[in-house]
Amino acid sequence: MTYLAPRQGLFAIILLVSFCLQTLLLVISTDQQLSNTRAQKGEQMVAQLIDEARLSLENKDRVSLSVIANRYTSEQDVTRILIKDNNGDILVPVGNAPMQQGDTISQIATKGDAVIGSVALTLKNISKGEIIAMQWPFVIGSMLLHLLLWLIYSYIARPTREQINAISRDVQDLHREQYTPRDQRGYDRELERRQSMSAADGESGEKGTSQSDGSVNDGHALLDGQSNSQESTNAAYNKPPNTRKLDIHSAVNQYVRTQQNPDTTLDGSINDSANGATEDTGAASNMTDRDVTVHTTHKAEDNSQHANNHANNHASRLSATRAFDSVSVQIVFHDEFSMLERLAPSQRLPYLALCTQLLNQAVTELLKQPLLLGVSALNEPHFDESGAYVMLKAENSHAKVALAGVMLAKLYLMLNKIIHDKHIELSRFALPAKAGVSDNAQVDAMTHLLDSVGKKEQMLILLPNGGLKQISHHVQVQSIMRPTTVYERECAVFDGGNDAMIQRLADVRNAVLMIDDTEE
Repeated sequence: MTYLAPRQGLFAIILLVSFCLQTLLLVISTDQQLSNTRAQKGEQMVAQLIDEARLSLENKDRVSLSVIANRYTSEQDVTRILIKDNNGDILVPVGNAPMQQGDTISQIATKGDAVIGSVALTLKNISKGEIIAMQWPFVIGSMLLHLLLWLIYSYIARPTREQINAISRDVQDLHREQYTPRDQRGYDRELERRQSMSAADGESGEKGTSQSDGSVNDGHALLDGQSNSQESTNAAYNKPPNTRKLDIHSAVNQYVRTQQNPDTTLDGSINDSANGATEDTGAASNMTDRDVTVHTTHKAEDNSQHANNHANNHASRLSATRAFDSVSVQIVFHDEFSMLERLAPSQRLPYLALCTQLLNQAVTELLKQPLLLGVSALNEPHFDESGAYVMLKAENSHAKVALAGVMLAKLYLMLNKIIHDKHIELSRFALPAKAGVSDNAQVDAMTHLLDSVGKKEQMLILLPNGGLKQISHHVQVQSIMRPTTVYERECAVFDGGNDAMIQRLADVRNAVLMIDDTEE
């Protein structure tokens, strides 16, 4: 049997790349040589044209100049000739292709010390296709040479019969090392089973027993072989059969519980699994087969009920139709290097006081807007190292508390941007901020999202469908790219607002800054 050369396709790709590079280098070198030759030829033609047309150019004889210029345009490389007088006016424009691009060679015509005009000669560019057409013997020869190299490699690099035999021996030795011990154990068990069956048949022949007794003995032998096989399998895994079954049930229940309740910590899951496995193992050691089955059934039912309870609680918190009448706005500093903790109290406390003052004034001025009628603040926010927290509540069913939370978060980000830029300009300490808007059921989840996926000057929104409907006519949101948790999948990122809302926020921002300037 004939085998192909190893990595023959890869070698063909290498040869193809080599042929392309060789052709490219040929085109570049030929183009450079032809450009130099044409430039020298063009300069000679311009000098000769000026010598022949000097008298006609001095007299501005257009007919003579046209006759002289037409003789030069008959050259294949010349595309255009312009002859101008000493004032720059065109006397004769001739050429085969006036719109064709190319290299232009210009020279001034003089008579003595006086300038009588100028001549501009344009040489056409040589295309790459023309170069390849000119060098077609080299290109075809190079392609045939690369093809010949590929055929030679395909023939020479084929494995010889000695190499094939060596590989076969290595594969057989590896197969024998991996599978012979296992097959030997199976062969020994089969041999023992056949010996026991033959011994049972011999005893039945000597005693003249009935055919049913022989069948019973065969059944016992078969059961013994199965029990021996089961015992050997259990011994190989170092686990009793009942314990292995109960461990599988416990692991499945634990996996279902963790999938339905992602808030459960890993330590608690491991402890529950370990305790459940220990209890099941201890119970299995003192139970019969029927008791073990009953115990396993009750254990599965308890675990299923426990998982359903956790799933219901989790679903109620993640339900898109959950009711809400208040919104939490969390504002934290984007402090990647923990600079705020290292700052001296004499500088940190005034900065936090300034941020607190801006936030309180922003809440006061924003809630004066007629659009947010019926929304009130339940707390007076205060900044510390972990940020600030504002709780907004709807006093009636028509109040747009979700929109108020989003507008407050965006307003403070706008204010913090101005304060941050001004402090950096004055070489003072300042930090950028990020904000999160959520209902009360998702406060902890929003705190985690701000720490994990929140970016500088970004606002995250985690609201049910009712809140998203309130803000849908005023802002645009987008989803988090490549979410890894259920909260990241439900979370939205503020992506912009309409002109009316942005203008309203700008007016409120200016009002807050004017109040701050007046108080200062």
